[in-house]
Amino acid sequence: MTTRSPKARLLVVDDEPGTLSALETLLRRSGYEVLTAEDGAQALERFADSAADVVITDVGMPRMSGIELLENLRKQDPALPVIVCTASDDVTTAVAAMRAGAENYLTKPVDVAALVIAIERALEGRQLKAEAENLRRQLRDRDATGLQGLVGTSPPMQNVYRIARQVAGARATVLITGESGTGKGDLARAIHALGPRAVEPFVSLHCAALAESLLESELFGHEKGSFTGADKRRVGRFEQANRGTLFLDEIGEIPMATQTKLLRVLQERTFERVGGNESVHTDVRVVAATNRDLVADVSSGRFREDLFYRLNVVRIEMPPLRLRGSDVVALAEHFLHRFATENHKRLGGFTDGARAKLLAHRWPGNVRALENAVERAVVLCAGSVVDESDLPFEAAPDPLGGIRVPGATMAEVERYTIVTTLDAVGGSTAKAAELLDVSVRTIQYRLNEYRLGRTRADNSS
Repeated sequence: MTTRSPKARLLVVDDEPGTLSALETLLRRSGYEVLTAEDGAQALERFADSAADVVITDVGMPRMSGIELLENLRKQDPALPVIVCTASDDVTTAVAAMRAGAENYLTKPVDVAALVIAIERALEGRQLKAEAENLRRQLRDRDATGLQGLVGTSPPMQNVYRIARQVAGARATVLITGESGTGKGDLARAIHALGPRAVEPFVSLHCAALAESLLESELFGHEKGSFTGADKRRVGRFEQANRGTLFLDEIGEIPMATQTKLLRVLQERTFERVGGNESVHTDVRVVAATNRDLVADVSSGRFREDLFYRLNVVRIEMPPLRLRGSDVVALAEHFLHRFATENHKRLGGFTDGARAKLLAHRWPGNVRALENAVERAVVLCAGSVVDESDLPFEAAPDPLGGIRVPGATMAEVERYTIVTTLDAVGGSTAKAAELLDVSVRTIQYRLNEYRLGRTRADNSS
C-alpha cells in the first residue's frame, strides 16, 4: 500500500502491553505517527494533549472501557473516527460500539492489513465530511451577503464579489463581460438580490435568441393591431421589470435600430410600445452582459459608442474557469450535491483521481460545461463516490509538455501558471501580473528565464 505524506496521527489504546507494542511498531512501519495509551483514562489525557486523526481502541480495559472512551471522545470531536477491537465471539459488544458511533470494528487478533485499510477509509471519510462542511460554510457565508448562485473563493472571484457588493445598492447600469458559460447571469441575479430592489421583479431577456422584429416587442411591448398576429396589447420586459432589475444577456447581439431605442430608454427612462405613441415611464435598473469585445465592435461601427458608455458605467469581468484554481472542485461539489439530490442518489464526493482530472481540464465551456459534466457523472456513477472514469472528458493536453499535479515540481507549477495566465489574457504581462498578484517585473523576469521573453513580454498593455 502506498504511503501518504504527511501521514495521519493515530492513538492506539490497549491494556495488553504486548499487543500495544506490536500495533505501534507495525503502524509506524506503515508510515503513521502513533501515540499509545494503556487504558481509556490515559487515552483521554493523550488525546487532549495532542489530538489524533483516528483512534484504535480495545473494549475490555480497566478504569474505563472502550465504549466509555468512545462516548467521551465523541463529545470532544463528533467527527473523530474510532475503530474498536473486540474478541472474536463478542458480537454484542461490537454492536454496542457501532451504535455508540464507532467507525468500524475488528476482531482480535487484529489483522494489520485489514486495520490499515480501515484507517485509510476512516481518514477518507473524515476528509469528505470536512470538505462538505467547508462547502456548506461557503454557501452560508455567500447567502448571508446576497451572492446566491456564486461559488468560489479564488482571488479573481473575490474581486468580483467586492465590486458586486459595492455596486448593488446603486442605480448605475452594470456591464458584465466574460466568456460564455462563466456565470454572468448568476452574477446579475446576485447584484439584484443584494440591492434595495431585491423584493421587486428580476426580469431577463436573451437578446441573441430573437429576431429584430420580435426583440423590440419583447423589450418595449406592443399595441393591439401593431403587426400581424398582435391581437391584444402586450407588456414588454421594461414594464415587467418596473422598480426592479432588467438583465439583458448578450447585449452585443442587438441590431443597430434597437440599440438606438435602448439608448433613449437609458437616457430618458421612457419608451413607446411598438405601434403606439403613448410614452411609458419606467424605473428599471439595467444589468447587461456580453461575451463580445464591445470596444472592438464600437471601433468597427457595429455597436453604438454612446450606448456602450451608457452601459459601461460599472464593468465587472467574470473570470474564465481555467483561472479560478480550486474553485473548480468547489463548484463540482456544489453541482454534485444538487444533482445527487435531484436523482435520489447518495454520493460521498469525488475520488482524488477525479479531483485531479477536474483540475487538469482547461474547461473551454467554463462553469456551464463543468455543470453538464458533473450531471452526467452523477447519473452514470455506479459507486458511492464519483471516480475519474465517471467524468465524460479527457484532460486537455498541457502546452508545457504534460505537467501533472501531484508529480510536478514547484518551478514547473509556477511556469505553467504564468504561461497559461498569459495565454488567457492575450499575452498582457500587466494583466497577468494583476491576476497573479505579482509585479510586472517578476513576470518579465520569469519569461526571460523560460526563454519566452521575445514572444510574450512585448505585449504588456
